[in-house]
Amino acid sequence: MIDMNWGLLGHEWAVSLLQRHIAQGSVRHAYLFTGPQSVGRRSLALRFAQALNCQQPPAPGEYCGTCRVCRQIAKLQQPDLMIVQAEQVGGTLKVEQIRELRRSLALAPYEARYRVGLLLRFEEAHISAANALLKTLEEPAPQVILLLTAESAESLLPTIVSRCEVLRLRPVAGAPLSEALIQSLGIPEKQSRLLASISAGRPGYAINLYEQPDRMKQRQVWLDEHAGLLKSNLVQRFHFVEKLAKDKDKETVRGLLLVWVSLWRDVLMQTIGVQAVIANLDRDNEVVRLAQMGGIATAQTVVAALERTLWMMDKNVNLRLALEVLMLDLPVVREPVNNPSS
Repeated sequence: MIDMNWGLLGHEWAVSLLQRHIAQGSVRHAYLFTGPQSVGRRSLALRFAQALNCQQPPAPGEYCGTCRVCRQIAKLQQPDLMIVQAEQVGGTLKVEQIRELRRSLALAPYEARYRVGLLLRFEEAHISAANALLKTLEEPAPQVILLLTAESAESLLPTIVSRCEVLRLRPVAGAPLSEALIQSLGIPEKQSRLLASISAGRPGYAINLYEQPDRMKQRQVWLDEHAGLLKSNLVQRFHFVEKLAKDKDKETVRGLLLVWVSLWRDVLMQTIGVQAVIANLDRDNEVVRLAQMGGIATAQTVVAALERTLWMMDKNVNLRLALEVLMLDLPVVREPVNNPSS
């Protein structure tokens, strides 16, 4: 039995809205789901596709999860579901992909009620690809539904956004997400609180960390390496960069930098006295010590440097050069800041 929130953690208002559109026969021809990565954009879109096309819905706006179409969509193998995205995160969605999608959408549904085009991370679409999609948005076929996901509506062409029903998904508050993780996955309370905080309220990220313990171990390694770099001289830092740029792909480096950004944002919040739960609960002592040692100016400098490095990576600047510049901006800490997990 599928629960009334489509099996999702959070975003009840969005599920309710989409269920109402189906039940009232007022489904729009295009929807745009925005929000940070892993907040639930893709999951919500797929649940919506199931509810739209379920062969035996238990109630209006619901889906059974067991019929042929529901099972195929869950496995991303439904012939009436077309998924379009850049080949890799940070890549480019090309105009040829949109043209192929348009040819597919011109066909009548094979088995489902609607042909569904799911366009993931559409902020990565080339301008020609975005313009190519406009014709389909302007003249939609009656049995075609387009579902787009993006970081924000502002990252897309206004002409695209204006033709979509926009659902802005926000991170789920820590306590409700922690409780949902306990109830849905049986995670112990201490672990669920940590996952909710590390994920910054993104259910998909929290679940991914739980289901892949190696990712949590990797996070600890990256944070320990960061603590070591703060105590290292420039020669040692550049040696670390050389090895990192040689042995790791860009997505791995991006993951490392995002973990470091999360830590330094906690430090920044600590320095300005914001009374909020830090993301890295298991590194709280380290956060406090870094805040006391460097102050606001240092925290702001490091956060800005990390974000600049991520931006440079998106612009395909030489990876080693970008990381070496970052090493110059990291402060030098004269006492241990390690905060081993308890």
